Amino acid sequence: MSASKDLAVLIERWFTDRLMRHRGVSSNTIASYRDTFRLLFAFAQTRLGRSPTQLTLRDLDAPFIGAFLEDLETLRSASVRTRNLRLTAIRSFFRYASFEEPAHSAQIQRVLAIPSKRCDKRQLQFLTRPEIEAILACPDRSTWLGRRDHTLLLLAAQTGLRVSEVIDLNRDSVMLGHGAHVRCVGKGRKERSTPLTKVAQQALRGWLNEPRKRGATALFPNMHGGRLSAERFYNPRRRHSTLGYLSPVEFEEQAMLA
Repeated sequence: MSASKDLAVLIERWFTDRLMRHRGVSSNTIASYRDTFRLLFAFAQTRLGRSPTQLTLRDLDAPFIGAFLEDLETLRSASVRTRNLRLTAIRSFFRYASFEEPAHSAQIQRVLAIPSKRCDKRQLQFLTRPEIEAILACPDRSTWLGRRDHTLLLLAAQTGLRVSEVIDLNRDSVMLGHGAHVRCVGKGRKERSTPLTKVAQQALRGWLNEPRKRGATALFPNMHGGRLSAERFYNPRRRHSTLGYLSPVEFEEQAMLA
C-alpha cells in the first residue's frame, strides 16, 4: 500500500468493513465518527496545507491529534464531553489501523495513549408544569409549522423521547385508540413502546389529519417532506426555542451529532 493511499484506504475499510459490516454500529455512531474526520481533515487542511487526498497515516501523529483536540476546545469552543467523543472516534480508527499497518505501531501506540479529559457530570434539570405550558404556547398554531412544532413538543414532553428518537419517528410509529402508544428505536437500538395520554392522542390525531408534505412518511417532516435534523433544533436564529425542555446533558449529546 503506497504512502499516498494508505490513509484513504484504511478509513474506507474502517467504515465499511469494521464498523458497518463486522460490528454493525448504529447510523448515529457512523454519523458521529464521520463528522469527527470531517473536522480532522479541515484542521489538517489549515495546519498542514494538505487536502484529505494528500494526507498519509504518518501525518496523523500524536502531536497533530493533540493539536486538533486543543483546537476543538479553544477555537471551536467544544466542551470536554465533545472533545472526548472525537477522541473516541480517533481511537477506534487507530485500533483498527494497528492490525492493518503494523509498520506504524509506535506512532499508533502514542496516539492511543492520548488520555481522555475528566469532566463534571451535571445534574439533570427538569421543567415545572408552568414552564412546559409556556413552551407549548410558543408555536403559532395558525400555521403548519406551528402545529407541527406544538405537536412535536407535546409528544416529547409527555413521552420523554430524545431528539433523535422524535425526529426518527414515522407516521406508522403512532398507534391510537385502545392502548394508544408510540413505538421507537432508541439509544443502543433498544425498541420500546411509550403510552400516550389523552391530550397527546388528541394532538397526534389532529396532526395526522394534516395534509402530507410531498407524501412524507416521517411523523414530523420539514417543509419539503424530508426528515428533520437535530441541527435544526439548535439554531439560535430560529423563530422560537422549541427544545427548551431538554436537559443540558441531552442538549450537548445531540449537538455533538449535528
